[in-house]
Amino acid sequence: MRSTFFGLETAKRGMFTSQSAIYTTGNNISNANTPGYTRQRIEFIQTEGFPSPAMNRPEIPGLLGTGVKEGSIERIRDQFIDRQYRNENTKLGYWQSYAGSVQKMEEIMNEPSDYGLSKAMTQFWQSLQDLSVNPENEGARMVVLQRGQSLAETFNYLHDSLTSVRNELNHEMDVTVQQVNSLTSQLAAVNKQISEVEPHGYLPNDLYDQRDRLLDELSSILPIETTYQTSGGKPSPKAEGTASINLVIGNKKISLVNGSNASAVSIEKDEKGVSSISVNGEIATSDMDSLTGQGKLNALIQAYGTGEGKGLYPEMLDNLDKLAYTYATIFNEIHSKGYDKNGNGGVDANGNPLGKNFFEGLGTDYKGAAGSIKIADLKPSEIAASLVKGNAGNGGNAIALGNIKDLQFSNNSVTLSDGTKLENLEINNGTIQSFFEGTIGSMAVKGQQANRLAHNSEVLLNSVDKNRQSVTAVSLDEEFSNLIQFQHAYSASARMITAIDEMLDQIINGLGHVGK
Repeated sequence: MRSTFFGLETAKRGMFTSQSAIYTTGNNISNANTPGYTRQRIEFIQTEGFPSPAMNRPEIPGLLGTGVKEGSIERIRDQFIDRQYRNENTKLGYWQSYAGSVQKMEEIMNEPSDYGLSKAMTQFWQSLQDLSVNPENEGARMVVLQRGQSLAETFNYLHDSLTSVRNELNHEMDVTVQQVNSLTSQLAAVNKQISEVEPHGYLPNDLYDQRDRLLDELSSILPIETTYQTSGGKPSPKAEGTASINLVIGNKKISLVNGSNASAVSIEKDEKGVSSISVNGEIATSDMDSLTGQGKLNALIQAYGTGEGKGLYPEMLDNLDKLAYTYATIFNEIHSKGYDKNGNGGVDANGNPLGKNFFEGLGTDYKGAAGSIKIADLKPSEIAASLVKGNAGNGGNAIALGNIKDLQFSNNSVTLSDGTKLENLEINNGTIQSFFEGTIGSMAVKGQQANRLAHNSEVLLNSVDKNRQSVTAVSLDEEFSNLIQFQHAYSASARMITAIDEMLDQIINGLGHVGK
């Protein structure tokens, strides 16, 4: 026969389970504003009916329910959405960092404006045109020297500023690599804690949240892929297990975290740029271009340079060096063949120039020319503005100097107005002016592309994050509703105990008193 106290156990289970649900709801409400927190819910499991199948079971009509019990307390999480989020986060991390690097370059170059290199060149050319009109005017000659000095200093400033930012990128790369190694070490430590809890059948939800936060942060720096392995012992069927994290380079996967073991990431670089990325001392890749669009670290590498003049800043520095070296070389060639105010200069019997150079500080090749160029120690009277010896009023050479900007290059060579052909120059085709315009135009295109892709990546990431938040985030309205629901369930179970108590009181104190 059934137990007289049968209903008390059923009601007690209902109270305890509702109580646990209320506590879980309270935890959700308390962590509604906690970054990275995933809402939790308690699993309600119907207990086994009474009686159990057996030969000596009581003869009652059917099985009686015995109530409910609490199962695991689990997170509401979608790993597919997490994977989408991290993929988009990797792209956003790259394009935001790259766009920031381009923006710094644009601020330094400051083109077009009244303070950039193009304005300095224009003012220098204009001063030469003015000198050609009044070649004997001392003031015009002073202006040429001053404008030339300003042009050289502008080259120096741009070179030094770009080099300084590139050095900052070098430091930021080192800091980012340290950040990666710190994150992988933390992930390995969290894995270890998870592996110690899960075998006992518990779900360490707080550790899962911590691990997901670290994975989100790591995904913005490097392209990663995460898989999960079951812990030993007797884990819950809903346990997530320990995470194995791989660095993804094309079709190649290199382990960063395996269980409680973390690998050390490093980069090999020199003044030319980054040559490779290594994991635990072994080269993971030396093809830096294959990582375009893949994380903040790779954006820093692309900006700093990947060797042999490749990269955002090395290319700009290289083009400035080519521009400064080529312009100064042609200018010196023309200037040294002209005549100054005192009739000095010209060429010897073999056509070799006898005059002085206007620019100096150039090496045997163009490398570093923008940083070292300067004007020679000339007096105003030593500017070679004339093409005729002894005729200080002739401004033909000043005109030739001012027209350098319009000289047409072909196959790295140019023909001067006197028929001299200069070869093996650093500008292939076009003019001095078009070469610089192309350099600035290329920078602008890269900036527009980076900003556009950063914006697109951010829109996609926000869309995925919105979906993720709809699954994982705490809704206070929903939690309040659940709180009322569980509170009523708790009260109903308590009322059931009161009813059974009254029934028992009737049996104990009311039976056997008939007729008394």
